[in-house]
Amino acid sequence: MQEYSSVHSSEPSEPLVRSLCQEYRELNHIHPELYVNSGVKRGLRNADGSGVMAGLTQIGSVQGYYMMDGERIPSPGKLIYRGIDVEELIRGFVSEGRFGFEETAFLLLLGKLPTAEELTQFQELLGRMRPLPRMFTEDMILKAPSDNVMNKIARSVLALYSYDDRAEEMTLENEMREAIALIARAPMIVAHAYAAKRCYFDGQSLYLHQAQPGMSTAENFLYAVRQDNHFTDSEAKLLDLCLVLHAEHGGGNNSAFACRVLSSSHTDFYSCIAGAVGSLKGARHGGANIRAKQMLDVVRSEVKDWKDDDEIRHVLGRILNKELGDGSGLLYGMGHAIYTMSDPRAVMLKQFARTLAEEKGMADGLDLVESVERLAPEAFRQVTGKDKLLCANVDLYSGFVYQMLDIPEELYTPLFATARMVGWCAHHLEEVYSPGNKIIRPAYKAVAPRRAFVPMAER
Repeated sequence: MQEYSSVHSSEPSEPLVRSLCQEYRELNHIHPELYVNSGVKRGLRNADGSGVMAGLTQIGSVQGYYMMDGERIPSPGKLIYRGIDVEELIRGFVSEGRFGFEETAFLLLLGKLPTAEELTQFQELLGRMRPLPRMFTEDMILKAPSDNVMNKIARSVLALYSYDDRAEEMTLENEMREAIALIARAPMIVAHAYAAKRCYFDGQSLYLHQAQPGMSTAENFLYAVRQDNHFTDSEAKLLDLCLVLHAEHGGGNNSAFACRVLSSSHTDFYSCIAGAVGSLKGARHGGANIRAKQMLDVVRSEVKDWKDDDEIRHVLGRILNKELGDGSGLLYGMGHAIYTMSDPRAVMLKQFARTLAEEKGMADGLDLVESVERLAPEAFRQVTGKDKLLCANVDLYSGFVYQMLDIPEELYTPLFATARMVGWCAHHLEEVYSPGNKIIRPAYKAVAPRRAFVPMAER
């Protein structure tokens, strides 16, 4: 296989482009005070950090504080799926030794837990829909590979429109079919996109594995991504847990809201989901798990004694002081917009990761991550002088879990997308088929001064 290369007609560094950018910077600046004076809620957030109320949902709820006399009171984090605490949901299927992602998908899409018969039928339906259309991988993935798998997921989702002769039919029955197909096919799209990336950009051998009937979503993902198809039951069960924890996070998160904005316009289902994928790719959203993993790599390399709290605290301080890491001064994996005392996803991942960490001889690595969680708030106070609640979020532990599962860094965010496909589909259906919904159109105040048109000869 030859390495894939692309051709650009012009480089962005050419003089004309640089000149245009300089003019743009001079002409396109809005003073921050204008936002305050105009009452703009940037990021659709209120002054206290809470989100602007934009709608109602029955799908998911994220709880990390409660309001009392206009003040936010921290509380242990809760993640609720269709009224059910996700911790209860997980303990339910784990206690019975079952995979839970398919059951979770049914719950989020339909609004109820399936019976045993309904779950079996749903799993079989996912299995029938999981294979990609004939020649899809060859025509839509291999012929135009992407160095970033997330971009290839978005393109592949859009391309599925062309393989669906009912893509423009907006009925609940048809879009439920499309939702289930997207959820089923997501792991195969990711696996084949990654295979193309490895071959054409990394110069490695190309291997493609097909969907396996009877396997869960987590099992199919590991089967398709690993060259030898081998995985253990404990690995698949831990990955299944990750999928469940990432499946939904309320209607206000960036990608779900992006999906709902598109859905409210009544464009096709595939366009809505592709937009959500593009949102999740961002470093401020789904891409944060990679940054958390890279930060932990810095801690591992700089800390000589992983049991020495003082040494760990010192390294965290250097990261906060922009002396180490990416220079941002941020502790990735710590803090959250809503969770204050704890992120339930991090709590569950930490708990269930322990067994596999001990099996793989990586318990010391998990201990180090827990030490970072424990010492980060103190390091933050020492450096910034601010006394702020700072809990570990899911990104601190998901990266370590993926490392244990031998999942390459390039697949961290695509794996997130594989899980969140469920939440996006649920939000699309709710946005389109709930009565009375309107196209989402917030206001933007125009602040450019009025001026007259100047004839060409007078410019």
